[in-house]
Amino acid sequence: MGIKRGTTLAAVAVVVALTATACGGDDTKAADAAQPVAAASSQSKAGEYGDANAAGNAANAAAKTGAGQLAIADNEKVGSFLADSEGRTLYRFDKDTAKPPKSNCEGDCEKTWPVVAAGDVTAAAGMDASLLGEVVRSDGTKQLTVAGWPAYRYAKDEKAGDVNGQGVGGVWFALAPDGKKAAKAAAPAAPEAPAKGQEGALTVAKDPQLGDHVVDGKGMTVYRFKPDTAWPMVSKCTGDCLAKWPVVAPQDKGEGIIEKNYLVLDRPDGKKQQTVNCWPVYTFTGDKKPGDVNGQGVGGTWYAVAPDGKLITAK
Repeated sequence: MGIKRGTTLAAVAVVVALTATACGGDDTKAADAAQPVAAASSQSKAGEYGDANAAGNAANAAAKTGAGQLAIADNEKVGSFLADSEGRTLYRFDKDTAKPPKSNCEGDCEKTWPVVAAGDVTAAAGMDASLLGEVVRSDGTKQLTVAGWPAYRYAKDEKAGDVNGQGVGGVWFALAPDGKKAAKAAAPAAPEAPAKGQEGALTVAKDPQLGDHVVDGKGMTVYRFKPDTAWPMVSKCTGDCLAKWPVVAPQDKGEGIIEKNYLVLDRPDGKKQQTVNCWPVYTFTGDKKPGDVNGQGVGGTWYAVAPDGKLITAK
């Protein structure tokens, strides 16, 4: 978030007295960002290890060799991953453990997934060398670890850059430079268009990271300013601040927005500003198209708005 908010915030707050409707300010907790976790299905040994009799040099598959000079490679489907000095992809096994490091790949598994020996290794440029380590296997040999995860090659990778082991059995994945599973970052989901007849209304859109959040009638993300208050309704964004964070003009309440205290703030500067549960809301000039969330977290004071008017501080 490279764009800073306006440097001048007027000391005088914009205050308005409410009528019969009370604006409660219950906003002590940030919305949690749900992180769905996929349950791993049970796999047969053949499916888990891959085809032990498939293509791949048997002698090479059985050898426990070092990785030499590591490099960070990239694949349009896998993303960034670690490769050894010969360009062969390094993998990790979900059934191993990193804390403490332990390999659970032996016997037929080891024939298909050759162990990467410890000792002969140099960190790749751009990775944290302290992540490299070793674990003693049950046969007494030492295996390279990355962030605690034992490292392997795959017998069916025949040349540099092959990533045929990615996702095998749902438990084998290329090693990312930080030791995590290599995975291409998902493209942001296309923002949902406002429902028909609600083009001039605040509605709720979904974002892969923010979850449900409020957007204006044009689909632009709506934000709150932490110094503002809901009781009384106060906007502390004035002057230069408004040049970067325009107020949201009064709009109809679209589907998904709570009914409670959906009011309009009459500002001393003559502007009328929409509020959600009495919290003044704004858009951000740094957002150029629907779906942009460039204002999220700016200055530690600007955050997207949940359908109930609360801040969404996780991203």
